[in-house]
Amino acid sequence: MGSVKIPYYIVVKGKYGYWAPSKQMKEAGFKLIRCGVDGPQAWKTAAEWNERWQRHRVGREQDAPLKWPKGSIGDGFERYKKTSQWTEAKKPRTREEWERSWSRISPIFGDLPPTSPEINFEALSQFRDTIKQTVSPREAWRVIKTWRALWNVCAAMQLCEGKQDPSLAVRNSAPMPRSSSWSEGEVVRLVKMAWRRKYYGLAISIAFAWDTQLSPADLRGLTVAGIKGEGKERYFPIERAKSGRAAIGTVGRRSLALLDAYLKKEPCEVGAILRNRSGAVYSRYTLPDDFGVVREICFPGDKRTLADMRRSGAIEANAGGASPSNTAAKMANSISSANAIHKTYQPVDLESVRQADEARIIGRRRIRDRNK
Repeated sequence: MGSVKIPYYIVVKGKYGYWAPSKQMKEAGFKLIRCGVDGPQAWKTAAEWNERWQRHRVGREQDAPLKWPKGSIGDGFERYKKTSQWTEAKKPRTREEWERSWSRISPIFGDLPPTSPEINFEALSQFRDTIKQTVSPREAWRVIKTWRALWNVCAAMQLCEGKQDPSLAVRNSAPMPRSSSWSEGEVVRLVKMAWRRKYYGLAISIAFAWDTQLSPADLRGLTVAGIKGEGKERYFPIERAKSGRAAIGTVGRRSLALLDAYLKKEPCEVGAILRNRSGAVYSRYTLPDDFGVVREICFPGDKRTLADMRRSGAIEANAGGASPSNTAAKMANSISSANAIHKTYQPVDLESVRQADEARIIGRRRIRDRNK
């Protein structure tokens, strides 16, 4: 069996793995975690707890950011975040992905200069393998992708040579795209369970994810002030967080009724609509965490995500005979590689989105009949 290097992970008696926080971490509320027999599952548990610590640490230090050594990768990243290339040129969702990757890169390489002998092919290969084993192949791919982009930033700052990035020798093929999907009946079960367990904001999140086909990042940005239309014709015109494309989130009658019931409990007059049980706005961490809790109650052992509902709607629309342009309008995606032409001649409009909704209803029936 191989071995991995995870901060605060130890093996006792050569067999059992533990995530052992320091005294400082224990004072912050973290405790010794039994991860089980040393192996991939134990590594995954330890990595998850280390990520929680990193989130806590970063959140606690937002008002007093870390001072990275001059010329280090961390120093280069902090300098980059002060430029318009970060604050204006990068979309919020892209910045989120960089920060997510940085939370894994920084504890290992953040304080080192790019030219450090410790940053080499072997170290980066092991780094990627560890993330692949303890988190997921997709996360490993994402982190190395971000590393390479960050290396180019450091090269532009003359902290290193662009072509000398040791990660270029590390194979970083993108994993196969996800293919999981949900059915309408399963979504109804999730919504009802979330509401019964008083995850009211989560119930709305699930219902909206199914109806609108928006990504979780886009859903988290919805506000009461952003609602257009009246009564049963209400909808959400937005700009997608990742691509910046215009989108229209249409919502069914049942979801709108659920929204009205939710707003009586949580007015949400200021800020985002979707909130957890404490009343705090859902974040990229707390939304999937709560979804995982309800999913486990309804479907034990299931690994499908909230984001998979976006794909589910496309499957229904296709089965219902929706045109590529209507499906593209619904999902705010391109129907071809000619993005500029598509944006010019087939801009998103409410009618196209409504037609995709109608096709989904037809497709849903066809899929249900086919599976009988």
